[in-house]
Amino acid sequence: MKVSRLAAAGTLAGSAVLALSAPAFAHVTVQPEGTAAKGGYAVIDFKVPNERDNASTTRLEVTFPTDHPLASALPEPVPGWKIEVTKSKPAKPVEMHGEKINEVVSKITWTADGKGVEPGYFEKFPVSVGALPEDADHLAFKALQTYSDNEVVRWIEVRQDGGQEPANPAPVLTLSAATADGHGAATAEDAAQKTTGSAADSSGPSGDGTDTTARVLGVVGIVVGALGVAYGVLAGRRRTEA
Repeated sequence: MKVSRLAAAGTLAGSAVLALSAPAFAHVTVQPEGTAAKGGYAVIDFKVPNERDNASTTRLEVTFPTDHPLASALPEPVPGWKIEVTKSKPAKPVEMHGEKINEVVSKITWTADGKGVEPGYFEKFPVSVGALPEDADHLAFKALQTYSDNEVVRWIEVRQDGGQEPANPAPVLTLSAATADGHGAATAEDAAQKTTGSAADSSGPSGDGTDTTARVLGVVGIVVGALGVAYGVLAGRRRTEA
């Protein structure tokens, strides 16, 4: 009797832990496609999972950092979603390529035209951003996730140094060290072409190597065949003379 009660209590406790920790595993996150180097440009993806069983995600609102404003933020079109870019004036002008920028992107909002992100699925929302700050290791993007039943989940809590992960953590982008030339991708176009360009470049050399190997093997095969024929002719002559 005591064993069954203990087992039941353990099950309930485990369920409670899972229930409390579930939001931390299913929150909105941000990751770079490749790297996000300080001083350069990068394509970053806001990943939005749907952690509800009876509602779809129909809206995502991402607020950009004000302590390190980004002069450029270009969202990639996402099928089935309407995109609205909000701009504002920073506290002080942002310098980019030697020029002072008096207007930066402060918020991007994606609104579903159809069903949105249905239960059991996730969606990625890519944005080309830059120039990334050189004096920061992380950038926090506060996000609001709205469901088809009008529920709004606020992913806006920033984790403090040495503290535990909050219940509703904000998406945080980790910046890598600047490259050898002191910067990351030089332009937004360079950042967007990083992932596709590397795949295209790698296919060329491997194809050339395959063709060269085939030619070498063909020549070796011809030589071996000719030697075999010559050996057969000589052996036949020897038998005839004997």
